[in-house]
Amino acid sequence: MGQLGFGELLVIGLIALLIFGPKKLPELGKSLGKGLREFKKATEDIKSSFDEHLKEAESTIEDAKQEIKETERDMKAEFYDGQTPPSQTTVSKEQV
Repeated sequence: MGQLGFGELLVIGLIALLIFGPKKLPELGKSLGKGLREFKKATEDIKSSFDEHLKEAESTIEDAKQEIKETERDMKAEFYDGQTPPSQTTVSKEQV
């Protein structure tokens, strides 16, 4: 389904004119415009709300990541209790 061209819009306008008459057509157009504005506003509100919730979720995830990193550091420090962790030790030629 593509966009409507000028010809299609003209046919739709003529059919609307025949069905509703020249007196009701401006009122119908006004109502249609009002409905479209309300729909657009509601859509923007939903998008804004979704974006807010997404940012909150991202913030919560980042906080959890930080907490996990801090817990990891604390656990390593407690496990090694002042000893040098294996990843930081050097190997001499004699040990190889």
